[in-house]
Amino acid sequence: MKKLLLTLISAIMAITANAQGKFEVFDLDGFKLHVYSSGDVMADASYIVEGKDSLVLMEEPLFKDAAAQYSEYVAKLGKPVARRIADYHIGASGNHPLTFAEGMSSFVKGPVYGGMMKHFQQTFGDKMVALPDGPTSEVPFGETETWAGVTFTFNHGASSDFPAAAIIIGNQVYYTHWTPMKMHISPLQVSSPAAVDAEIAATETELAAPVKLYIGGHGGATDRTAVEFKLAYLKKVKELMATDKTADEFIADMKAAYPGLPGEDNLNGLAQALYK
Repeated sequence: MKKLLLTLISAIMAITANAQGKFEVFDLDGFKLHVYSSGDVMADASYIVEGKDSLVLMEEPLFKDAAAQYSEYVAKLGKPVARRIADYHIGASGNHPLTFAEGMSSFVKGPVYGGMMKHFQQTFGDKMVALPDGPTSEVPFGETETWAGVTFTFNHGASSDFPAAAIIIGNQVYYTHWTPMKMHISPLQVSSPAAVDAEIAATETELAAPVKLYIGGHGGATDRTAVEFKLAYLKKVKELMATDKTADEFIADMKAAYPGLPGEDNLNGLAQALYK
């Protein structure tokens, strides 16, 4: 875990914290989903669930420029905020009440997450928002809450990503820490052989849910075809791990299996994580 943290910090050191974000709006049955893609190197994404009379904010931005852009957009919607949810990104909630999935409020104060945030503060200084200091609450796994007239069901995410949750929104949107994407998987998401199995199980659960959209704290919104691709990709990873004896063989075979697939730079880190 410590090695993964250092890898994450190294990757984010290259970030330009100026907002280059954009919004997309999805009109769903009974609510709207506003997707804010920050445009940073980590592809952080934030969300607004707009009900008839109020809003639910999810995964608020971490950097001041992005937070200002997001907050300005929220204000223009002209509705009160009923709830703020942080699944894995604590962001810019300030002193407002913040809702976590079960186990996350203590995890963010622990040595891994807490250490990561301290390094971010040292690296980015006043480009970062002040960390939240408001009251917190948790929703137990398996429970459903209704905010802004929309249901939020909190389930376990991938076991390798605990305590991050999978949240089903309005029975139409499936939220996880990482949006499924048609690209080579980051070693920050799959950091060990055990994580391959964990992600396969989590992805099969995603596909079993009768939803319309899939979103995450990284990557914005996508459709079912990206989830199907992710499952096939993970199974190919597991297949090659059983036959390829070295990281170099694995990289070559993945390139051959997915010629021209975006994110090829991820393969070196992924191979090192799987063959360490």
